[in-house]
Amino acid sequence: MNQNRERPAGQTVELESTPRRRYLVSFDPKRVPHRFADVLVIGSGIAGVRAALEIDPRLKVVVVTKDRLELSNSAWAQGGIAGVLDPSDTVSNHVEDTMTAGAGLCDRHVVESVVNSAPDLIRELVRLGAHFDEQNGELALTTEGGHSHPRVAHALGDATGKEVMRALIDRLRDHPTCEMWEKTFTIDLLTHENQCQGALVWHPGHGKTFVWAKQTILCTGGAGRLYRETTNPDIATADGHAVAFRAGATVRDMEMMQFHPTVLYIAGGSRHLISEAVRGEGAHLIDYRGNRFMADYHPLMELAPRDIVSRAITDQMEKTRHSCVYLDLKHIPEAKVIERFPHIRKVCQEFGLDLARDPIPVRPGAHYMIGGLTVDLEGRTSLPNLWAAGEVTSTGLHGANRLASNSLLEGLYYGVRCGRGASRAALSIPDNFCITPLVSEPPAAAGEMTDELNLVDLRNSLASLMGRYVGIRRDAEGLAVAAEQVEFWDRYVSQREFNTVQGWELQNMLLVAKLMIKSALARTESRGVHFRSDFPQPVFEPQTHVVTHRGGE
Repeated sequence: MNQNRERPAGQTVELESTPRRRYLVSFDPKRVPHRFADVLVIGSGIAGVRAALEIDPRLKVVVVTKDRLELSNSAWAQGGIAGVLDPSDTVSNHVEDTMTAGAGLCDRHVVESVVNSAPDLIRELVRLGAHFDEQNGELALTTEGGHSHPRVAHALGDATGKEVMRALIDRLRDHPTCEMWEKTFTIDLLTHENQCQGALVWHPGHGKTFVWAKQTILCTGGAGRLYRETTNPDIATADGHAVAFRAGATVRDMEMMQFHPTVLYIAGGSRHLISEAVRGEGAHLIDYRGNRFMADYHPLMELAPRDIVSRAITDQMEKTRHSCVYLDLKHIPEAKVIERFPHIRKVCQEFGLDLARDPIPVRPGAHYMIGGLTVDLEGRTSLPNLWAAGEVTSTGLHGANRLASNSLLEGLYYGVRCGRGASRAALSIPDNFCITPLVSEPPAAAGEMTDELNLVDLRNSLASLMGRYVGIRRDAEGLAVAAEQVEFWDRYVSQREFNTVQGWELQNMLLVAKLMIKSALARTESRGVHFRSDFPQPVFEPQTHVVTHRGGE
């Protein structure tokens, strides 16, 4: 691995990593049920559903989702969707805000393409049935951290994702040729001669199943559950990143995990996101002494980019030796708080807190995976016949730090592109499916041996390790400790074959943890969400990416 600190701008750091097994389970193609589709969509968040809606109705579509159709990171999104809808705002402002937040790793062409499309994509959601909040007959817009103008459209006050996904899923249920498989886990992508040909899934009705598809669209979401402190639902276990990498797709910038600054922190309680929009509407960050501290860290104070706010909170917690900081909304009119944040207010009430009157305890938590599958502007991955959209990808929009409320926008944009592209490609392929020979290797250790392996304890240990050494602050010593420990766990776990979702999730999480640690070690600088205390300054010129390929074949 070349770590020459004089390498020129634009050069990538290329790494190799070899998964221990190509397929997580062994199979006999003669004994596994086979299903056929023109397009297979894996994931039911905003990117996956929007992609499925774009596919030509002449084609048969299968949508596979790990849990219920309604459960996704997208449905949990609070803040909104960013787009230039105010006459006082301009597309160039939105572009520059995105580029600034991205800390030199954004692709300007991608940023301009996505941002230019944002107003039409938001208006299209309205036509599809999404009800956004309005003010004086126009869409209500708010400001969030890193934005220079009010441009974030929102719904149900602070439950934008829930409303948008309701509208899209209602449309999907009416799709004439779309079949939806819920509670279905994607074990691995099927490949032959370096081309994706569908997926091996576990279906609750018929177990292991081959789904052969002319084109496959991967929209599996993020990886927040690799960390103990996270805003993500339980399903966010990096499965898409892992299955694509095992299949041979290239991933990029896997060290870039964004931490949300304000996650409700109640010891012993579940974690809940406190939206960026709360600070956008004027909330102050204070420490336990009541000091408003953000002026010590950045001139934009609470509206600074997320990476800066997250590190500032972490620093302030260390200075005060306190387990959290607090959001203060007492100076905001109570009626406005009640109207604007009904969901967050209800969550706080469950813990005996009044959002409008009480200081709300918060601390950072893993929120959004910026790194992922490398895709082009149409959503094509490096693996033929495989497309990807949403949080599982690295598109060039977010760079090294995602600007608030650009994620739903990205999911919409690339969902449309993937749906159209996969649709065109599938229509060009004749309906003469040929089942290709597939071989799976047996596990090194016979049986699942669950008595010797406590999956819950190991998963909790991994989450604690990642937070300690691969969190908001990193250094070579800690990353090396993490790499050694994850490698040890992976050797022990990967030699076994599991028959449960929990086992497959753990194997995926260990693989992606290895990719993240390897990438974090390779980036010997600080940039955006990646902060190395041993290399605290950005050193290399912009557009230096860490690209990882599957090795060994």
